[in-house]
Amino acid sequence: MTKDMTEFLDPRNDIAFKKIFGEARNKDILLHFLNDVLHKEGIEVIIDVVIINPIQLPEIVDKKESIVDVLCTDGSGVQYIVEMQVSGRKGFEKRAQYYAAKAYSRQANKSGVYHDLRGVIFLAILDFVMFPEKKDYISTHWILDKQSYERDLKDFHFTFIELPKFTKTDPKELSTYEEKWCYFFKHGGEPENMRNFLSSITDESKIIQKAYEALEAHNWSETELLQYDRMELMNMDMRAREEYIIDEAEARGEIRGIEIGKIKVAQLMKKQGFSNEQTALYTQLPLTQIEQLFD
Repeated sequence: MTKDMTEFLDPRNDIAFKKIFGEARNKDILLHFLNDVLHKEGIEVIIDVVIINPIQLPEIVDKKESIVDVLCTDGSGVQYIVEMQVSGRKGFEKRAQYYAAKAYSRQANKSGVYHDLRGVIFLAILDFVMFPEKKDYISTHWILDKQSYERDLKDFHFTFIELPKFTKTDPKELSTYEEKWCYFFKHGGEPENMRNFLSSITDESKIIQKAYEALEAHNWSETELLQYDRMELMNMDMRAREEYIIDEAEARGEIRGIEIGKIKVAQLMKKQGFSNEQTALYTQLPLTQIEQLFD
């Protein structure tokens, strides 16, 4: 499918995300992004990374492999897992811990020495609300001593960016690189917002301009565009399936009156990443009904 030469693709699409951050030729974009969002300064600044195979093979043959969006390691051996997640997924916080633990444990298989193990940093950009009780759009999670809050166990670090909580719409309001990256992810596929942002870019922000250029359709091959479109269709099919389930239930007369309104609210809550239990509590619908509709 041939795209309009002026079209900018959506960075939240898995194919676009991996093209921007997962290719060796764009390593400078990945480096800048990691340093900006993880607030690396001074001696902690990441100087270089090696992008490695994002497919984590299972230890046991009959188990499934796990695939992350971007996996890389810096000069000290610290691994970075970078994920883009568009739709709310039950247990995503467990998935984050599972992937981090898997990347960590595989190091022991190579050296056999525990003190050689290096840390794992998991960074996720989410297009849904994962922590509804938190107001900030970005949260960082470490293992801390319950009494002293000291960070004695330093090898695991999780950062989550919840895009729906990022509310700045005027590029002139963006004061940090972190905010500029959030704006990039939230509005990158919107031509007018993109033009406003590009017109406000300074010399210091050229790296983000390069990320935008990677989204220009004319920089993509026909094969890449087909893969992008296929991913867009998959995301649309997922959303359509949710709507179909509700429409079918209405047609059979299984949902009436105020219950229809509750189902609609539940649908919105699930899209925003609320758990089944939270959705049931808020809508007063049976937990079993919510599980049947959305799981």
